[in-house]
Amino acid sequence: MIVIGGGPAGLFCAAEAAGSGEGVLLLEKMLSCGRKLLVTGSGQCNLTHDGEIRDFSGKYGDHGAFLRSSLRKFSNRDLVAWFTSRGLPLAPDESGKIFPESRRAADVLSVLLEECRKNGVVIRCREAVKEIRRSGTTFHVRTGTAEYESGALVIATGGSSYPATGSTGDGFSFAASLGHHIAPVGPALAPIRVRDYPFGDLAGISFEGLSLSLFREGKKVREGSGDLMFTHAGLSGPGILHLSRYVLPGDTLKISFLPGMRQELLTKDLVDRIAVFGTQQVKSILSGYSLPARFIARVLELLGLPGDLTDAHLPKKKRAELVRMLTAFPFVVSGTGDWDEAMVTRGGISLAEIDPLTMESLIVPRLYCIGEVLDIDGDTGGYNLQAAFSTAMAAAQDLSAR
Repeated sequence: MIVIGGGPAGLFCAAEAAGSGEGVLLLEKMLSCGRKLLVTGSGQCNLTHDGEIRDFSGKYGDHGAFLRSSLRKFSNRDLVAWFTSRGLPLAPDESGKIFPESRRAADVLSVLLEECRKNGVVIRCREAVKEIRRSGTTFHVRTGTAEYESGALVIATGGSSYPATGSTGDGFSFAASLGHHIAPVGPALAPIRVRDYPFGDLAGISFEGLSLSLFREGKKVREGSGDLMFTHAGLSGPGILHLSRYVLPGDTLKISFLPGMRQELLTKDLVDRIAVFGTQQVKSILSGYSLPARFIARVLELLGLPGDLTDAHLPKKKRAELVRMLTAFPFVVSGTGDWDEAMVTRGGISLAEIDPLTMESLIVPRLYCIGEVLDIDGDTGGYNLQAAFSTAMAAAQDLSAR
């Protein structure tokens, strides 16, 4: 069999299939394997997440149901046991993210490469695949220097994020050339860019557990919650990254900086506080909501209110605008961060054409597609690497059984 792509999914699938006696050739276009793996989690490699595997499918947007079988067959517990049994202990941090205890992505890559070496996988780097053809039951894989033949082929080329590491979307064109449909691709787990962004000079200010609502043509299409951080060009933080897979230019993202407080509740609360502290400045009253002082000052500036305005002199109309800003601040989306900023790719090979039990193509026998090349993208926290390993194991087990 031939595996195209030397990332975590490709290496893991190759090692597992070869371990059962399958002859495996892995082709990698870069000078070495695992370039993107080495930068995962800022080089610390968040491999998976703690918790019950039955809860994982909800971490993959609309496509979690496709992964249920592969996640059950090779769970987060199985992944931890796999690496631990090969001399690399893993452990969760306080948030549940599971890392190698060494906090070195290079150690994860070393285990995968050693397992490939031990099981006899032939790895050829600097072998960029140029063309794939199928003749009868044989795949013909042409690189810049040679042509290879195999009865089984695994596409494990990843997506398009971090293109400098070799993830440039090659697998999408390979699959399309064999008859597969490709769901439109774009950056995911990426910052969101905003039109007429007013907080660029407040970059670094963060908020916890905000309520986020996404509107398109006046209708709410998504909602979520999570932490947010202002950047120089827009919005980031886990809550924003998770929502980024759904946004389109022109959408409006409404953010409540006081989660749990609806407009009518905040209005009443402000009126009550003003009745007690009417001689205080508005910014002092707002500081009681644990909002950053620089953020409060900017909001007042956007409303055209002087910084030393007292509560007693806050006009009712301006109070209503202030409440709306704090409970449903509207940001008009101009787009997301580019491929160099996106952690993963949304879109990819259509899941309707892949067997969820084996990752084999439903239209091209003995063709397997695994990892990020599929139309799957997960939340931050190790879910994307877990999907890569679980889909790789599903393919390897099916290949080994034939």
